[in-house]
Amino acid sequence: MLMIRDVQIATPRARIVRLDLDGQEFPYAAGQAVAVGVPGAERRRPYSIASAPEDARRDGCLELLVGVDAEGRAGPHLPLDTGTTVEVDGPLGTFTFPDHPVEHQFVFVAGGTGIAPLRAMLRHAIATHQAQRVGVLYSARTPEDFAYEQELRTLAAEGVIELRQTVTRALETDWAGNRGRIDQAALATLVHDDRTLCFVCGPAAMVDDIPRLLAEMGVPRERIKIEEW
Repeated sequence: MLMIRDVQIATPRARIVRLDLDGQEFPYAAGQAVAVGVPGAERRRPYSIASAPEDARRDGCLELLVGVDAEGRAGPHLPLDTGTTVEVDGPLGTFTFPDHPVEHQFVFVAGGTGIAPLRAMLRHAIATHQAQRVGVLYSARTPEDFAYEQELRTLAAEGVIELRQTVTRALETDWAGNRGRIDQAALATLVHDDRTLCFVCGPAAMVDDIPRLLAEMGVPRERIKIEEW
């Protein structure tokens, strides 16, 4: 069991929840998830770990990106209160960054809170110096729904990553960036050749579309890794 160390607002529809490891070892691969629930409850829900393994060892916590309803609640399985103790199973899942990738160019394509496992992979790739070129293509409903936006923009400003963002809801806002679903033209700005290893995580429709678009661009299927939520 782990205790909720703190809860922060990531977006109007998501919270960053940090689970205190209390000195425990929790080895996992970047991209894996944990199943979380209150003690004794039958229902547990899986959440991708948004922090890289290097972050967890340094900070002594696991970071999750948790979707919430209009009242800011995740559900009865996970009360978002500092100090609450929750049961954690894991690590879970095979959607992971490879230990020793032969590729050195990576593109991460995220939709909504699908950014969570991709952030873990991105930070791991940077921390282990395995990336020569990294692209992030992030789609969200509205400009307010980009989690970790400032972090990503800072990395882009420093030249660590190439960042593209698009919003899918045609709202009257001050957003001056791209609008609409991710298409091949958007992918082409980041996928510079077929030796790029691509990771895709987000809504089912997006996870269905992106691999097809990447394949049409000449990216081999074995270089396209997907996770649905």
